[in-house]
Amino acid sequence: MRALLAVLLLAVLAVPALAVQPDEVLGDPVLESRARAISAELRCMVCQNQSIDDSDAPLAKDLRVIVRERLSAGDSDGQVLDFMVARYGEFVLLRPRVSWRNALLWAAPVMVLALGALAAFLGLKRRRSGAPPRLSPEEEAKLRRLLDEGEETPAKGR
Repeated sequence: MRALLAVLLLAVLAVPALAVQPDEVLGDPVLESRARAISAELRCMVCQNQSIDDSDAPLAKDLRVIVRERLSAGDSDGQVLDFMVARYGEFVLLRPRVSWRNALLWAAPVMVLALGALAAFLGLKRRRSGAPPRLSPEEEAKLRRLLDEGEETPAKGR
């Protein structure tokens, strides 16, 4: 019985605690579920890697209240998100939108992979291009002379 209680306690503790306070909850369950969905997509400007739905920061609470006010006023989900982006910039979105302004950020990983693949291909192609070029007769003679001189000189320090 104790083991069952311990497992239940751990299961309850493992559920993420949402920061939404009881005074923020809307009476209409449909509006409240929409507010929660929108809040899960908005970044807490204080915590930065948490949604406003998960954050206890005072600014996150203010943003949750604004979301609920806008929904109660009749705004659609898209209008609420657009309002937040107009007010706080695209950084407020946990999943940024793809646009011409941030196209380079979205394309950069693909471009880096393509450049890396091209460099690897050219490197392998150059390596497979054949045997290294042969030495000219003058270079071979000079190499033999240097090797012969190296054999004649005694090793120093032995």
